[in-house]
Amino acid sequence: MSDRQSNALAAPTGLGARKNLVLLVLCAQLFLDSMDVSLMGVALPEMQRDMGLSAEQLQWIISGYAVAYGGFLLLGGRAADLFGRRRMFFWATVVFAAVSLVGGLVTSGWLLILTRVIKGIAAAFIAPAALSIITTTFREGPERNRAMSMFGLTGASGYAAGLVFSGLLTSLSWRLTFFVPFVVAALVLLTVRSVIAPDERVDGRRPGFDALGALTATGGVLLLVFALTRAPEVGWGSATTVVSLVVSVLLLIAFVAVQNRRDDPLVDLSIFRSRTLSTANVVGIVWACATIGWQFIALLYLQDVLDYSALKAGMAIVPMAVSILVAVNIAPKVIAKVGLRVPAVIGLLLQGAGIFLFLRAGEDASYPAVLLPALILHGLGNGTSFLSFNIAGVSGVADNKQGLAASLIQSAVQLGGGLGVAVGAAVLAGSAGGAGVGAYHHAFIAVGVFSLVGALASAIGLGAPKATGEVGAAAEAPAGVESGRA
Repeated sequence: MSDRQSNALAAPTGLGARKNLVLLVLCAQLFLDSMDVSLMGVALPEMQRDMGLSAEQLQWIISGYAVAYGGFLLLGGRAADLFGRRRMFFWATVVFAAVSLVGGLVTSGWLLILTRVIKGIAAAFIAPAALSIITTTFREGPERNRAMSMFGLTGASGYAAGLVFSGLLTSLSWRLTFFVPFVVAALVLLTVRSVIAPDERVDGRRPGFDALGALTATGGVLLLVFALTRAPEVGWGSATTVVSLVVSVLLLIAFVAVQNRRDDPLVDLSIFRSRTLSTANVVGIVWACATIGWQFIALLYLQDVLDYSALKAGMAIVPMAVSILVAVNIAPKVIAKVGLRVPAVIGLLLQGAGIFLFLRAGEDASYPAVLLPALILHGLGNGTSFLSFNIAGVSGVADNKQGLAASLIQSAVQLGGGLGVAVGAAVLAGSAGGAGVGAYHHAFIAVGVFSLVGALASAIGLGAPKATGEVGAAAEAPAGVESGRA
């Protein structure tokens, strides 16, 4: 952290109090982002009835956000490093607030989708900026781990709150699911400039902006997420899916070639020399494949097999969210004692066990006896492993690359989520024609295996590599801090 940032944080309120205010503002925005995602699920049927939306339009209210968010994360992370983290956080939140307000006022289905796409782009700039502000404000080690645990706790809380409040808000008007995020974002904007330290002024030559790299990376990831999102509906062999995947691969190959030639690349590929960071990104992908793929399948099971209403299904998942809250509150203490590997491995095994316990669920499964234990176990493992690989993904990274590291780990989760849903949907459709509980069991097995892969990767790659020489951060890392351990 720069002297200017340190002095700003040590303002009259005191270093600790100032840092807590910074964390509070950033967590408020994360709470909003997480709540905004879960708010949409229950409100969709009411939106469809009120606005006469087609099934395709309805799907893109969710998918449009996901595709835009996943596609622009790398660009958002690098922009935070180049142009200022507070600046990116502030202006992206302005856009987020504005399109939330507009979304609650529009009367056209495609305009509603457009607001969701723009909101996804804004979130892709907010998320890495917020996470990199945390990682450059709080020292690597126990202090950062506590801050990251609060960040994760806030995300889980926001998601759970969205599940609860979406039903209440939708019962009044689905438009409130857009207006409430606008109000929260506006409150965040009122505090950003007075709480978060100004961006460090860059003297001399500012690193160039890799426009070609941004174009190829954003286009490649956008098409990849789009293909993964659409494939379950249009088919893996459809022209849309095949063309999107082929062009995506070509663009990503071009991106790597561009990065190797640029003096100021969008993504400094040498960052992947860190075994810990590389492993964290792999774990992030398979973690999301498992948990988001499972969530997609489980919510379908609850509504299609057990005949739960959308609101009841959302409420049924709340104990899992509560378990995540417990896990991310306890995990920093465990990480401080044993490092990142053990909690990551145990967390992913618990998450997988929770998924596999859904194999006990039949056509009339008892919620207290069958579903609740699986949800709690899944939540405990989910929160523990989530915090572990997120800390690993930014450990030992120089301050001027924290935005990049943050966007990489978030991109991994976004891509993994799309892949997990695609795998789950494909198995459901291909297993006995998608009919019966057996199809759901096969899908649970398919996504549960990803948790086991993540546990194995964590056991191998989240050790304690040398603290020197990794991603050029040795000179900037606190003395005695190993890249692979907190």
